Amino acid sequence: ERGRRLDCGAFLLTWAPRPGSAPAAAARVGVVASRAAVGNAVQRNRAKRRLRALYRKHQSLVPPGLDLILTARAALLRLEFAEVEQRFTAACQKLAPNPAE
Repeated sequence: ERGRRLDCGAFLLTWAPRPGSAPAAAARVGVVASRAAVGNAVQRNRAKRRLRALYRKHQSLVPPGLDLILTARAALLRLEFAEVEQRFTAACQKLAPNPAE
């Protein structure tokens, strides 16, 4: 209800401020890869590894106090890692807690 979503082509980034937490609390991330969107178990695990690696490498760009969900899409496995990384860093620039709360 309070979350926002950003379509990055290779993945979908959904975020929301964590309810009841201090604003300085570290961001949390969840990674999702469905069989219908990504493929068999090998492909899903590879997609999730890529998304977790992206988050670990660039977690300093994510504002504290947010909950993130990274949802993999089939294009994630077709694109070069550098391209996906560029899309993730661009998406992180748009992350901000909702000021109305």
